[in-house]
Amino acid sequence: MAQRTRVELIDDLDGSAADTTITFGYEGKNYEIDLTAAHAAELASVLEPYIKVGRKVGQMAGVRRTYNRVQLSAPQDVIRAWAKSKGLKIADRGRIPSEIVKAYEEAH
Repeated sequence: MAQRTRVELIDDLDGSAADTTITFGYEGKNYEIDLTAAHAAELASVLEPYIKVGRKVGQMAGVRRTYNRVQLSAPQDVIRAWAKSKGLKIADRGRIPSEIVKAYEEAH
């Protein structure tokens, strides 16, 4: 049996098809937003004057470069078992694909 998992980004502002996900921080909290190219450009132009005079501090606290350290809503083995029960193809070890984590979170 073949399966295909498709992830669609939806613009968080207007509900249209998004082109990119933007990660940013504000007052010690990290945020992620899916945007069309036009909305991403709009956000960039609004932030540009602040970015020019701000100090770059490196990677935002809490944002990790590897997915295996991302805080999951449930233990990995629970997500793996759920994915297998739904017939999704998932390895017994290693990183859990973000689309499976998202599907798990939406189902729960």
